[in-house]
Amino acid sequence: MITTLPTQLDANHFDARARQWDENPVFKQRGLKIADAVRKAVPLHRDMNTLDYGCGTGLLSFPLKDELGTILLADSSSGMLEVVAEKITALSITNLTVMKLDLQTDPAPTKKFDLIVTAMTLHHVPDTDHILRVFHDLLNPGGYLCIADLDKEDGSFHGPEVDVHHGFDQADLGRRTAQAGFSDIQFQTVFTINKERETEQKDYPVFLMSGRRAGDKKIPG
Repeated sequence: MITTLPTQLDANHFDARARQWDENPVFKQRGLKIADAVRKAVPLHRDMNTLDYGCGTGLLSFPLKDELGTILLADSSSGMLEVVAEKITALSITNLTVMKLDLQTDPAPTKKFDLIVTAMTLHHVPDTDHILRVFHDLLNPGGYLCIADLDKEDGSFHGPEVDVHHGFDQADLGRRTAQAGFSDIQFQTVFTINKERETEQKDYPVFLMSGRRAGDKKIPG
């Protein structure tokens, strides 16, 4: 009997898909819906320095770029970052920059941020508690964290052969986020991904969790 070991989707997987990523209307619509939810959760303004972690091709940052100050788009996929950089150049955007970064293995940036956004990335990060602590340390006191990801699912979203978190239980993730030092934690369902499976169409809800780093300094808003 041959046993197939779980596979972690790595940067090479996303490199290979980067050029076609923006052709998927679901990805574009999902980015717009998450951006709308971020606007509702956070009082955005042009003095905010933002980190978009796991930025992909920028489908979350681009809708928000005119409402924020600088945005650092970070990803472990060189292919995704090449596409983002080309889009920035083509549109002559001055407040977006890119950085190759994997917070599981690379040193964290020395710069601090007022807002961290991350969309459909957390379920690819093995150590949830660690990345939440890193996000906390990267934020200025009073800074905001917005995480969009899948509700708890049965493993069929990627398939059993892919070694990722099968979404998140909102209560458990909220507790972990509070333990990492965040307060004012709230959840809202922002999008539903519909996928065709072997015997049925299946819906996968996407939430946005927002929270705020405690501290003496308060980001305006």
